[in-house]
Amino acid sequence: MAQNRYGPGVRMGNWNEDAYLEEELMKDFLEKRDKGKLLIQRRRRLKKNLLRPMQLSITEDGYIHYGDKVMLVNPDDPDVEADMFLGGDLSLCMTPDEIQCHLRDEFEVPCGLSAVQAKTPIGRNTFIISSVHRDATGQVLRYGQDFSLGITGGFENKMLYLSSDHRTLLRSSKRSWLQEVYLTDEVSHMNCWQAAFPDPQLRLEHEGFPVPANAKILINHCHTNRGLAAHRHLFLSTYFGKEAEVVAHTYLDSHRVEKPSNHWMLVTGNPRDASSTMLDLPKPPAEDTRAMEQAMGLDTQ
Repeated sequence: MAQNRYGPGVRMGNWNEDAYLEEELMKDFLEKRDKGKLLIQRRRRLKKNLLRPMQLSITEDGYIHYGDKVMLVNPDDPDVEADMFLGGDLSLCMTPDEIQCHLRDEFEVPCGLSAVQAKTPIGRNTFIISSVHRDATGQVLRYGQDFSLGITGGFENKMLYLSSDHRTLLRSSKRSWLQEVYLTDEVSHMNCWQAAFPDPQLRLEHEGFPVPANAKILINHCHTNRGLAAHRHLFLSTYFGKEAEVVAHTYLDSHRVEKPSNHWMLVTGNPRDASSTMLDLPKPPAEDTRAMEQAMGLDTQ
């Protein structure tokens, strides 16, 4: 009965060429491994930096200062439906292109942004308040003053700035086709933003007043006069999962008041726990509910 007597060690065909090819592939693999250029090494390095725990600045007077490290949070809107919208507090995060990050050691600019259900300060959602025209580190940020928002993404000696520009046929947001918001390493007037009071009837009266920390404000782009907005109903498929789209667009209701999608908070650190934020503190109970109960007729005494 005939038997197959050939095995892997039998030299037939282009065995010499295959042997040299395997040797070259092994040498190339070892060289990339030693230089840290393997795909899995780049992926681990990317996640390590983007998810690196960060410490936010702690405000002593309750206001935001130039040089503070903060999180930009779009507060939860209880009127939205959970199955159609991304609920909860959403923090502004950098969202680099996954393929380009695996091919390069640095972020590709322009870099994308998204809104994420994350309350922990990490490399991809910790921004630095910077002055645009002069060095004003330590000074209080005021309504109507120009400022820029920079982020390092967990890397050292790398700063990207929150920017925007007018919508064109070649540049717009991915889902809504509105004005795009992105991160770039180029310093220009496209990085300039201003804080505004949410109530339009009191906006002029608050011009020049200090911007409070952990309170609702509006963040407007100076060059295009568009407000930073989070689209809870439009989802992006990113390297970290399902996240919401972020654009520069002002949404007004019938009373010409900005909608909750334009509301943001500059969240600072928790003085009791360096690894948490002021959002983690329990809300204080109402100091006196007796007057409200009497006004509603609930107090029978």
